[in-house]
Amino acid sequence: MPPLTSPKTDEIIPWDQLLKSGCRIFLGSHAAVPNALMTDLVANSRGLHDIEVTHVFTLSDNFWAERKYAELFTVNALYIGGTAVRNAVAEGRADYTPTFLSEVPKLFGDHVLPLDAALIMVSPPDELGYCSLGVSVDVVSSAVENAPVVIAQVNPAMPRTSGHTFIHRDQIHAWMTVETPIPESPPPEMDQAVEQIGQYVSVLVENGSTLQIGMGKVHDAVLRYLGNHKDLGIHSEMISDGVAQLMKSGVINNRKKTFHKGKTITSYCMGSKMLYDFVDGNPHVELYPAEHVSSPVKIARNEKMVAINSAIEVDLTGQVVSDSIGSLLYSGIGGQVDFIRGAALSKGGKPIIALPSTAKDKDGKLISRIVASLTPGGGVVTSRAHVHYVVTEYGIASLRGKSVRERTLEMIRIAHPDFRRALLEKVREFYWVPEYQEQAPTAVPELGPVDQKRYTFDGIRYTLRPLRPSDERRLQEFFYTHNKETLMMRYNHHVTQMSREKSCNLVSVDQRKDLALCFTDLDGASEVIQGVGRYYFYEASNSCEVAFVIKESRRGQGIATTLLKEMETVARARGIEKMFACVRRDNTPMLKIFESNGFVSRVGDSMDELYLELDLSAGNTQEQKD
Repeated sequence: MPPLTSPKTDEIIPWDQLLKSGCRIFLGSHAAVPNALMTDLVANSRGLHDIEVTHVFTLSDNFWAERKYAELFTVNALYIGGTAVRNAVAEGRADYTPTFLSEVPKLFGDHVLPLDAALIMVSPPDELGYCSLGVSVDVVSSAVENAPVVIAQVNPAMPRTSGHTFIHRDQIHAWMTVETPIPESPPPEMDQAVEQIGQYVSVLVENGSTLQIGMGKVHDAVLRYLGNHKDLGIHSEMISDGVAQLMKSGVINNRKKTFHKGKTITSYCMGSKMLYDFVDGNPHVELYPAEHVSSPVKIARNEKMVAINSAIEVDLTGQVVSDSIGSLLYSGIGGQVDFIRGAALSKGGKPIIALPSTAKDKDGKLISRIVASLTPGGGVVTSRAHVHYVVTEYGIASLRGKSVRERTLEMIRIAHPDFRRALLEKVREFYWVPEYQEQAPTAVPELGPVDQKRYTFDGIRYTLRPLRPSDERRLQEFFYTHNKETLMMRYNHHVTQMSREKSCNLVSVDQRKDLALCFTDLDGASEVIQGVGRYYFYEASNSCEVAFVIKESRRGQGIATTLLKEMETVARARGIEKMFACVRRDNTPMLKIFESNGFVSRVGDSMDELYLELDLSAGNTQEQKD
């Protein structure tokens, strides 16, 4: 190991001239951990003791946190990462200081955590004497500015990145040149649940959005399913291989960004050598300090900002735990709250929490990560007011502007089916859900992998999806838009009220047996029901009775016909042999829709009605022959 030397005089500088016992040092972050410096410090500590090492996530074996170095080092982690640090915190040998990533620089600058030295990794200096902080600028730049002593491992393998990444050799008090590969973060293994989460999140991402993507398999899955999107941008605390791949394919081009237009903005990179080679000298990727990248105010300057973060567990009201498993401190706050808040403030922004619906406990038993009450000791990182969407492999829960009752029903819908009934029973004890709400939500897999479809009628974009228990209020609002004629045609008498209990019963559908679909669009950010279609299954005759109603102002666009065809598709897939409807004779538009779609009419039991029937068995038989 070469000795530490002065960049100005090449004079050898021993560690005890740079550090003193009891001092606090900052250690470089993520994939830029100066392990050679730490190894040399251990070997040449010369009586130094009780040096506090503070850092955020470090992609390293974190050997300095091992018990055998307890007299030399104590650890104060601003983000817990790696087994050695996690064990040290759990055993009480290390501290965890929870903080937002954007506020770490103020801890250094305001002398809340005054630094005595910063140990960092840099690229070799260029002809003007400037080194690059390379793949990790984040809070490293603040540590360099605030520490009176800067000690650097010069690594020829470190990429020279663009942005605010440069430090002049005159700012470095001692350095050594040790070339080591930049540590790589292997791609996580995917499973079916995570793949499904990726598909659901991709549905929420509109073309032209700017993204923040975290680390881990959920985020990698999201990036995999954005390949058909257009004009995406990046403003993210980190980027990984998936971002580089989407930039190479042109999906991410940053053309629609409204802040740092044309540039991928991040504070650190972590992935494979492909990523490190991609950012090396790349003017299209710029790295900035965390106080800039993770500032909620600056994040919000990007319109259609989509922040995608994960969690350990989420309760039914939307409270997010992401840094602990019960009382076990596990990771950290990082930039989650910064980006969730920034996206919420953004015009058209979407703050998203995405996580698998289940995990396994220490005994291998399956447990729900969607919970009625948070695990005792679990810390709320993101509040119930911050999150707009929660996504699991079972769907998307929309929480913005929802009451506790509505949130509960939305969250139960995306929980694992094995836990839905127990969750519903539990929240009844809190009076969050009324006693007449009996049906736990179910899905309609025949609609496709994301349980919904998109249509455009007369230039308006609609979503076709199942009715859900949380649609109770929306269905009430839909009912009260009908005029008297519509109510008479649909219900055959003058209905004047849609009570909360009645609406609840209509949206609480066992979609495995009966079917209730709706077309919705957006009024601003609010989802509005514009049409409802349903069938009721009769097991004895293997048939179903069909009915639907469309808002008066949206008729004649094809919504009713599409609803009918989608219901027919589901009925055929389920092996139902016959669809039928009873329609008033004077309801000419409705009769026309049924008859144009193959229904045969005859006089019903009442002279005021016609009975219409569609034989599905013949069609199913023909399809099998084909």
